[in-house]
Amino acid sequence: MFHSISSFNNAGFALWPDSLMRYVGDPVVNIVITALFLIGGIGFFVIIDIFRKRSWSRLSLHSKIVLAGSAILCVAGVLVVTAVEWFNPKTFGDLSFTEKLWAGYFQGVVPRTAGFNSINIGDMMAASQLFIIFLMFIGASSGSTGGGIKTNTFAVLLLSMISTVRGQRDVHMFKRRIATELILRSLAVIMISIGVVVLVTFLLTLTEHSLQKDFMEILFEATSAFGTVGLSMGLTADLSFLGKMIIIITMFIGRLGPLTLAFALAQKRSKTSLRYAEEKIMIG
Repeated sequence: MFHSISSFNNAGFALWPDSLMRYVGDPVVNIVITALFLIGGIGFFVIIDIFRKRSWSRLSLHSKIVLAGSAILCVAGVLVVTAVEWFNPKTFGDLSFTEKLWAGYFQGVVPRTAGFNSINIGDMMAASQLFIIFLMFIGASSGSTGGGIKTNTFAVLLLSMISTVRGQRDVHMFKRRIATELILRSLAVIMISIGVVVLVTFLLTLTEHSLQKDFMEILFEATSAFGTVGLSMGLTADLSFLGKMIIIITMFIGRLGPLTLAFALAQKRSKTSLRYAEEKIMIG
């Protein structure tokens, strides 16, 4: 019951000090745990939409972007972690062929705010750790039990970038146009979130300098806290009092910040009777 609730709510709390490493090759644990946190991570709006519509063509644009984005991130995570860690003796070295597949699957989908681990995060290759940081920053979806900037926020910004490169005037997906207001709001959420992670990383390098820890560990810890993921490379237990307070505040900001910011930007409307003349500047 404890692990079921922890999984669905993307809490990541386990009853054992090694999280779920003892079940690295257990298909029941791997499938049930991942199914729960993936369902919780797509959001209640998407769950209700699927239950009511029961057809891909009838789903809302939000649901389609969330489902497509989540699927792509999960597949990418599984492929990257499995490929990079396959010959790593510290993580996959003692595992059988089947256990390697289960470990790659589990650790590839879990970084998006679930917080469990079936292999030692600190022993993973730097490439895997960096990719996990990327997944933790994106997080789950809006209206879900997870954190991060949200998959739909990232998808909107990515689609706008693709449309700009292609020279298209509008941003569209699944035969629907995305409003410019949503694009600007997504950009604001992402840039502020990046600023928070950079600031927290900078502060931790000051408070934890006596530990002589690798920069990757500090960046990993800061991103994990912002995304309310719960994964760690082993730095959490060694944090100083100031470091722990910074992590606590970061987790609070990460859980409420993007949601509060999105609502604030949606409600804010500044009406002016004056518009200045437009002038172009050089970009790039």
